[in-house]
Formats: sequence, structure tokens, C-alpha cells
Amino acid sequence: MAAIHSDEFKRDAVRIAQTSGLTRRQVASDLGIGHSTLGNWLRVFSEEAKVPAQDAELLRENERLRKENRILREEREVLKKAAMFFAAQRP
Repeated sequence: MAAIHSDEFKRDAVRIAQTSGLTRRQVASDLGIGHSTLGNWLRVFSEEAKVPAQDAELLRENERLRKENRILREEREVLKKAAMFFAAQRP
């Protein structure tokens, strides 16, 4: 049974696909939708999803910062675990 997504979700997916700098396949995977589904939505909603150049640049920067933030959080967790491991090794 196919999932039902709101028009708002579809528009947001199209906006992300157009501005994030990620591949369509990655965007579809991240959103839990099929690659072909995203392609269909792009055809339907692409005209209305166009954003001014300045807004597109801000959206790309926002997505880049979100990705960087996610990576930094993951690195912090690894460092916490390493610190706990080494602290437990002390006599």
C-alpha cells in the first residue's frame, strides 16, 4: 500500500531536492520515498518550488550547516565513548 503524503511534504521534498546540493537519490532515501516518486513530484511541483537566488543560497547554506552539525554531533559521541573507555583503563 502506497504512503499518502501531503502536498506540503511533497513541496518540501522538491525544495530540498532543488536546493540542498544532494543527489535526488540521496534526498529520496533521506525522506523515505522512492527515487521515481521524487522525480514525479519534481515534475509536478518544480515550477512553484522555484525560489529566488538569494533564498536558494540561504537554503543551501542551511542544509550544509545541518549536515556539518550532524557530523560534529557524531564525532562528539565518539569522543565521549573514547574518554569513558580510557578513563576505565586507569588503575
